[in-house]
Amino acid sequence: MVDEVDLKILELLKENSRSTYVEIGKTLGLSEGTVRNRVQALTDSGVIKKFTIEVSLSVGVRALILISVDPQKPTVEISDNVLELPGVEKIYEVTGEYDVVTVVSSSSIEGLNQTIEEIRVIDGVVKTNTVIVLRTL
Repeated sequence: MVDEVDLKILELLKENSRSTYVEIGKTLGLSEGTVRNRVQALTDSGVIKKFTIEVSLSVGVRALILISVDPQKPTVEISDNVLELPGVEKIYEVTGEYDVVTVVSSSSIEGLNQTIEEIRVIDGVVKTNTVIVLRTL
């Protein structure tokens, strides 16, 4: 069960995943050991899936690819297949006209286009719509 302290720790890690346990502890009034134990528990329980970096948009291109799935195919199966493709950062299963939204980054438009083409040939993908990110605020 994630409590308010865990949520504060998660927020600080989202802002800077390189923050030390000591720094987080000072900010929240906790000991380094308490923060370490809580982060470990969040990791063990699957709340924290991984620690990563976000590359500036000045390096490469990032896009949101919306995917419509054939109702006869399990959406999770399509999501699992997309997750294996190069450049895929995140996948969200969503409601609405599209079933899956994936965040993809590439060093070039050509690389992004290659990933889009690989998504389109996955059995069960009905259509895609790609939105290129121009700026992150």
